[in-house]
Amino acid sequence: MTWARQERDEEAPLTQPAGTSDLQVLRALETGLGGLDEWQAELRLVECGENTLPAPAAPSWSRRVAAQARDPYAATLCLLVAVTCLSGAYGSAAVLSVLVVAGCALRLVGEVRAEQDAAALRTLAEGTATVLRRRSGADGAADRPRARELPFDQFVPGDLVRLGPGDRVPADLLLVRSSGLTLDQSALTGVSLPAAKRAAGASTAAASGLRSPDNERLCLRGSTVVRGTGSGVVVATGADSYLGGRPAPDPGTLGTPVPERPEATRHTPRRTAFDRTARAVSGLLLRLTLLSGAAGLLVGALAEGHSWEVVPYAAAVAVGLTPEMLLLVVTAALARQSDRFRRGGVYARRLTAVHDLGTLDVLCTDKTGTLTRDRLTLDAGLDPEGNPDPGPAHWAAVTSLVCADLGDPPLVDSVDEALLDAAWEADPGFADRLTGLLAVPFEPSRRIAVALVRGPVGLGSATLSVTGAVEDVLARCASERVDGGERPLTEARRAAVVALADARAADGLRVLAVATAETEAPAAGPGVRTARRRAEDPYGLTLLGLVCLADATEPDAAAALADLAAAGLTVKIVTGDRAGAAAHVCRAAGLVPGTPLLGPEADALDDAKLRRVAERTTVFALFAPAQKARLVRALQAAGHTVGFLGDGLNDMPALRAADVGVSSPAALDPGPRRSADLVLGADALPHLAGALRAARTAVANVGNYLRITLASNLGNVLAMLAAGAVVPFLPMLPAQVLTQNLCFDLAQLSLAFDRPLRDGGATAAPRRLTRSDLARYALLFGVVNACADLATFALLRSVTAGLHVAHSEVLFHSGWFTENLITQAVTVHLLRTGARRSDGWSPASWPVRVANLALVVIGVLLPATPLGAALGLRLLPGEFYAFLGLILAGYAAALLAARRFVALPSKGERLLRPVDAAT
Repeated sequence: MTWARQERDEEAPLTQPAGTSDLQVLRALETGLGGLDEWQAELRLVECGENTLPAPAAPSWSRRVAAQARDPYAATLCLLVAVTCLSGAYGSAAVLSVLVVAGCALRLVGEVRAEQDAAALRTLAEGTATVLRRRSGADGAADRPRARELPFDQFVPGDLVRLGPGDRVPADLLLVRSSGLTLDQSALTGVSLPAAKRAAGASTAAASGLRSPDNERLCLRGSTVVRGTGSGVVVATGADSYLGGRPAPDPGTLGTPVPERPEATRHTPRRTAFDRTARAVSGLLLRLTLLSGAAGLLVGALAEGHSWEVVPYAAAVAVGLTPEMLLLVVTAALARQSDRFRRGGVYARRLTAVHDLGTLDVLCTDKTGTLTRDRLTLDAGLDPEGNPDPGPAHWAAVTSLVCADLGDPPLVDSVDEALLDAAWEADPGFADRLTGLLAVPFEPSRRIAVALVRGPVGLGSATLSVTGAVEDVLARCASERVDGGERPLTEARRAAVVALADARAADGLRVLAVATAETEAPAAGPGVRTARRRAEDPYGLTLLGLVCLADATEPDAAAALADLAAAGLTVKIVTGDRAGAAAHVCRAAGLVPGTPLLGPEADALDDAKLRRVAERTTVFALFAPAQKARLVRALQAAGHTVGFLGDGLNDMPALRAADVGVSSPAALDPGPRRSADLVLGADALPHLAGALRAARTAVANVGNYLRITLASNLGNVLAMLAAGAVVPFLPMLPAQVLTQNLCFDLAQLSLAFDRPLRDGGATAAPRRLTRSDLARYALLFGVVNACADLATFALLRSVTAGLHVAHSEVLFHSGWFTENLITQAVTVHLLRTGARRSDGWSPASWPVRVANLALVVIGVLLPATPLGAALGLRLLPGEFYAFLGLILAGYAAALLAARRFVALPSKGERLLRPVDAAT
C-alpha cells in the first residue's frame, strides 16, 4: 500500500490540504467516493488500531504497589526499617514496617475506590457516525456502496463519512462534498460561534492551516454539526488526529511517511506540588537522620560505661528523629478529605491530588461550561442609533420561529433558542397572532435568514422579516426606522451602524441586524414562486436595529468565584474564544478582566517574560491547546501551584500539565475526564470551592503533624545525646522506647482528623512545606523541648542522688518516660494552631483531645501498673510530680512565647515559593 502506516511514533499522513484536489486526496488514501471495501477497512483497523484517543491504561496491582514504594515518604521509611534491622532493634523495625504497609494499603484502597467512582461517570459513549462501505461479492467485484452506522472506534483512514445536523465528527475529515455545513468547534477552540466548512473551491487557497480548526476544508474530531450536510474522507484517527496532540507535519504530499516526533514533544511524567514537597521533606529527614545517627555513635563511643550498646543506641537516636507515622498520617488525612469530596460529588483519581488542591493558589479555567452555560442569551435590542428597543428582538424571534417551523429540515440553533426564549418570556402569546408563509433558513454562504409572515395588519398583508450578519443585512436595506418613523439609510448612517455593531462585538457580544419590509401575501400558483424569489434575494428593506447575544453566565458563577477569592485563590480565564467574549463573561461573573493577553502575543514572549506577564493578567484569549499548557507551566515556574478546570478536548494538554487537572461535568468526551486528577460530578465551581476548603484542612493537618512531630523528636534526640554523655546507662531501654513510640504514633494519628482552622482552612492557603522552613521550625521548638527534658534530667539527678546505680536507672527511665508523654500532649495541643485567634484559631477536635488526655494518663499511671513494671518502670516519689508540674508550666509558657515567632500566614500574604533543590 502506498499510504503511510500510522505508527505510534510517526505523524499522521495529513499534510497541506490547500491546493490538493479531491482526487489526489482519495488516491493518496487508496479510497474513492464509494468508500472502502470491508476487507480493506478491517486490514487498516489492524494496522492503525482503534480510533480512540490515547489514554493511560489502568495500572495493574503490581504497578500500583511499585508506585507506592517509589513514594518519597514510603522510601524514606523503608530505608529506616533496614537500618533498624541492621542495628538489631527488630521490634521497632516490625512496628515501623506495619505502619508503612498500612499507609500504602490505605492509599491504594483510596485511589482504587476513587478510580472506580470516576469510571462510573463515564456513561456517555462517543456514539456512532454514518460511513460508506462497499462489500465484495463472490466473484470479487465490489458491491454498491452502502451507508451504515459505525462506532467511532471502528473508523479508519480512507473511510468516507456522511455528516448531518446533530452528528459528531468521528475522526479528522477532509471535506469532498458540502452544502451549507456549519460546525460547533467550541470543544476544540473554546469559541462559541459556529464555523462554516466548505469542500474544495474558492476558499481553498485561504485554508492554509494544517490540522487546524481554522482550515475550512477540515472537520476535526470532537466537532458537532450545527446545520448543513457534508461528506469527508478520514485522514487521521486516534493518536494521529488533531486531538491526539501530534504536531502538524511540514507541507508535502498526502501519503508520504513522516519522521519521528522530536524528543521534546514526547510526554514526560509531571512532578506535582505533592511530589516536590515530599522530595524536599524526605531529603531533610534523611540528612537529619544521618547527622543524628553519627552524633549518637560519637557520644556513645566517648561516654564511659558503654560498649556494644553503642550501635543500638545510635540507631535509636537516628530512628527516633523520624516520624514513624508519616505515611499513615499523610494518607489518612488525604483519604478522609477525599471521602468528603465524594459526598460532594467530587472524585479524586489520585489521592495526592487532594494535597495539590489544598496548596492551590492559582486556578485557570476555561470560559465555556464553567463560567458560562454553553448557550446564548439575549443581552439587548437596539434601534439603529443604539437606543434600547424591543422591536428588533421581537422580529428576530419571529424569523427564528418561522424558519424552525417551515425549514427543511427544521433546525433550531443556539441563536434561535436565545431569541425565542426571550420573546416567550416577554410575551408568551407573541406567536399566536402570526402565520408563517415562507422561510429561507440561514446558510453560511448567504449569512441571512428570511421569514414571510401574515401579521395582524390586514388579511392581505404580509411582512418579510430578515435577520443576519450586520453587513449583509445593511446591503439590502434602503431605510431605517428610528423613533417610530422611517428615513433613508445614507452611507454615513450605514457606517455609524457598523461602528455600533463593532463596538458591541468588541465587548464580547454576538451582534445581528434585523430588517423588515411590508409586502402582499402571496397568492396560490405563480404568486408563491414570486414570493420565494423575493425571500431568497430580499431588497428594499427597512432596518429596525440590532440584537446583541451573550454567552449565558452560570447563575451561581459570581458567588462561587467570590468564595474562591475569599479563600485566597486567584482565578484566571484561559479560552480559545475572543477577548471581548471572555471579558464580558468576567464582568458578568464579578471578575475584573483587565487587559487580556492574546495567544499570538504570548507566542512572541519568551518564557521569562511570559511568567511575569501571566502573573498580572486575568484573561487569556485566543489560546490554542499547546499555549494553554505553556501558560500553566509558566505559572508553575513562577512558584505557583496551578489548577486547570476544563471540559473541552482542547483543554487536555493543560489538564495534564497542571498540578491539579479538574474536569467539569460538561465534559461530554471521555478524554478530559481521563486526563483530569479531579472529576466533578455536579456543578463545577460551587463544588470546587467546597473541595478546596476540605483539601486545605488536609494540608494543614499534614503540615502540623510534620512540624510538631519533627520538633518533638528533635528535642528527644538532643536530650538523648545529652543524657548519653552524662549518665552511665542508656537514657531509656529499647522496650521503653518502643512503647513510648507506639503511644506517640497512636496519638499523632488523631492529627489527621483535626480542624486547625475555624472554617476548615478557607481563609488562606496553608504554607507549602520547604526544607528551610521545616528545619527552622524543628530547631526552634526542638530546642525548647530539649530544655524541658534537660530540666527533667536535673530534677531526676536530684531525686536519685545517693541511690544505688540500678535504682537510679529505673527512676531515671520512669521519670523521663512520664515527662516525654506529657510534653508530647502539651506540644500537640499548643502548636496545632497559630499564635493569635485572629489567625483562624479553632479548638482542638475531639479525637485530638482524647489522644492528648490518653498520653497524660498513660504517662502518669503506666509506671504504677504491672505492665510498667515489666517494662522496667516504677512509680516515682510525690515531690517529683510536683516539680514536674512546674517544669511543664514553664515549657508551655516557652512554647507560647516561641509560637509568636512562627505565626500562621495572614490573609493576602504571598504563601508559596518555588521549591527546588536549594530549598
